[in-house]
Amino acid sequence: MRSRSLVSFFSALLLALPLAAQPAADLVGVPDTIIARHVPDIPRSSNEGLLPFENLRVAWFADWHPSERRLLIRTRFGDSTQIHEVAMPMGARTQLTFYKDTIAEGYYRPGHPDQILVSINEGGAENFQFLLIDRATGKAKRITDGKSRNTDAEWSHDGKLLAYVSNARNGRDFDLYVTDASAPGAERLVAQLNGSWELADWSPDDKRLLLREVISANEAYLHWADVATGEVHALTPRRAQGQEPIAYQDAVWSQDGRSVLAASDLDSEVLHVVRIRLEGDADGGKPAPLAGLPDLKWDVESFDLSDDGNVLAYVVNEDGFSRLRFFDLRNGKALPAPEMPAGVMTRPRFRPGTHEVGFALNWARATRDVYSYDADARRLERWTASEAGGLNTSTFALPELVHFQSFDGRTIPAFLYRPPADRFPGPRPVYIDIHGGPEEQARPNFLGSNNYIINELGVAFIAPNVRGSAGYGKSYMKLDNAEKREDSVKDIGALLDWIAKQPGLDASRVMVGGGSYGGYMVLASLVHYSDRLRCAFDSVGISDFVTFLESTSEYRRDLRRAEYGDERDPKMRETLLKIAPARNVERIGKPLLVSQGANDPRVPLSESDQIVAALEKRGVPVWYLVGKDEGHGFQKKGNSDYQRVVLMTFIRQYLLGG
Repeated sequence: MRSRSLVSFFSALLLALPLAAQPAADLVGVPDTIIARHVPDIPRSSNEGLLPFENLRVAWFADWHPSERRLLIRTRFGDSTQIHEVAMPMGARTQLTFYKDTIAEGYYRPGHPDQILVSINEGGAENFQFLLIDRATGKAKRITDGKSRNTDAEWSHDGKLLAYVSNARNGRDFDLYVTDASAPGAERLVAQLNGSWELADWSPDDKRLLLREVISANEAYLHWADVATGEVHALTPRRAQGQEPIAYQDAVWSQDGRSVLAASDLDSEVLHVVRIRLEGDADGGKPAPLAGLPDLKWDVESFDLSDDGNVLAYVVNEDGFSRLRFFDLRNGKALPAPEMPAGVMTRPRFRPGTHEVGFALNWARATRDVYSYDADARRLERWTASEAGGLNTSTFALPELVHFQSFDGRTIPAFLYRPPADRFPGPRPVYIDIHGGPEEQARPNFLGSNNYIINELGVAFIAPNVRGSAGYGKSYMKLDNAEKREDSVKDIGALLDWIAKQPGLDASRVMVGGGSYGGYMVLASLVHYSDRLRCAFDSVGISDFVTFLESTSEYRRDLRRAEYGDERDPKMRETLLKIAPARNVERIGKPLLVSQGANDPRVPLSESDQIVAALEKRGVPVWYLVGKDEGHGFQKKGNSDYQRVVLMTFIRQYLLGG
């Protein structure tokens, strides 16, 4: 009896041990790459339906092959986005890079298409490095120094020289470099520059480089540099004292090298295509609208010119929706354009020697995929079909373009996505998603995993374009500058008023979320409207403009001062301190989820640390996620998947109430 009792005892003990460990096995594990504070245990079963939404794939157009009809794309099969090659429309995606970190760009080398240049974002810190991959040997050669920020790589037409801009000299200013990729150590500083500069294009004879000097989102100028001498020549005049700022965007050389085409808001509220002839030519240096191009009331957000200089492909941003257009410069007439879903597309790129453009497109019911359109054959073809996690995307909500009136009578646009009424009757709780920038724009994109919030949680999703947003003219974009910063926050207050008047929306259950500048807007909304909000989600957000401007990467500081105001000016500093959410935490009384990359070069970790610490001190519920190997937002799949699970749990607990 005694031995049987002992056997029974130990058997029961052994059976009990797995049961005791069972709850841990049934919980969502925190990745080793994330520090999670105050996040409760999350049962796996509570988020089983989220898994398909975490496995949505997208494809970005990267580059055309120099001589064959094939292309490079960026997509993710593992943990991070890598470069793949596609040899024909709907052909197999052949992965070419296998790095831990995200590949930001990929380009074939002209004349040597077996070599591919890639830009890698190491550790998410945005100090992009160029690697030249030789497909014949499988070896990669680092072009850049491994520590500075290097961007805007452009191959010369013969593929001999690679040009780019880098802040290697002092970490602040971006200089122009050229290197012979075939000769190690051949890097040459062509021009030492001051401030923020971008490289746009090589001239047809490979003797000059087109540059863009960026002062702010509203002000930029074009220059060209002599590759041999390093002399830099202004192509567009700087504004005179008291004159309106002028912005020049996408720019390319004409086929004959005697002029430049650019998108500019010169003498206009919106960006339109202008031609700028070089000094010494007839009408040299005087930008003029491109003859025959239709007069537009919306921005030309991007364009490209065919190699022969005959066809212009351009994308118009019509109230957030992208419209692809073609224009024949030989006869000054529009060419037929393809009919496509109402969505958002990337910049079109002509295939060398043809009138066929490649681009990526997404819309509310289709994730981003790569397409091409041949303006001669009038043929639209799809190159990739990215997986949607097995979901039926035809059931996803379509955006409604709505407008609401703000405190000063100004009309503010927004996109509203409603959950299916048959499954979720009655007034619905609301998630307000505020974009970053602030010079960005909420677009009718594919919402990705946010569709789970709408389709599975029954929450209405609203993406407003508060004042300061791009896409509605340069005057609208400047309405939140400097001391006007909180006027955009008042637009959120007006949106809350609008929600209260909508019978299908529940004004007693509203949450705000946003990243980067959108994160500031979230925190500011909590300061001003905590009594009207249930909870909030701040990702890599600014909590104090003074501490932000003093600690953001030096190469960004002056650009951000042009937008937010200069904290070195006593009067402006006083204003910035007054509106800082981190200095007004006593007015924040609702639960907050915060996520932050430890290597963020834009909004440093300290911005999130200080708002979390202040709220912890006051006893306000705050969940905090820090990605050890992330920068400005979570990019690696394991990290973003965990963040998404935490967000959905947070929404259930605090917005939906359990």
